[in-house]
Amino acid sequence: MTQPTFVPITEADQVRPALHLQVPEAWTTSRPAELRTPTALKGRSVGTPGTDAGFALRLARRFADDLKLREGENEHDALLGCGLIAARRAALYGRGPSIYDVQVALALWGFLRDDVPEELVVARRHAFSSVSHDYVAQRSLVDAVPDGSLRLTPAQAQAGFLVVAAPQPVATQPAATA
Repeated sequence: MTQPTFVPITEADQVRPALHLQVPEAWTTSRPAELRTPTALKGRSVGTPGTDAGFALRLARRFADDLKLREGENEHDALLGCGLIAARRAALYGRGPSIYDVQVALALWGFLRDDVPEELVVARRHAFSSVSHDYVAQRSLVDAVPDGSLRLTPAQAQAGFLVVAAPQPVATQPAATA
């Protein structure tokens, strides 16, 4: 409620005039780096943007006691790699990660079962080796999982395993020397 006009107020308490902004003009895509089409970039090492992807890492930690690791495999690498795969699966569906995304990622690589083929164990040992310390290895691991495998239900993923070769490292450009 405003103050009545007959009540005296000091000059410091007077309402000050506000600055008014101009009405903005029509917006156009005129800056050099703006995308002019609503399509996302696709290809190796580009990633799949999605909402709250980091939550998949938190969900993955819930499976720490359920992992069936073999010799030479690291719990931290397995959970981080599967969390990244789960985040990609959620992004393909246009939503944030859920526990089912993590279950699918872990099941595809056989981390929740004891009866895993030795070829898959060798492939996942190579694919997940030190993945938590190497961004290029992370991108390579996530890119190695086909979209069709990520669209499986958790029950379908538990029934079978991922059939994929170990991810190939992405070629990096040598640093320029002056």
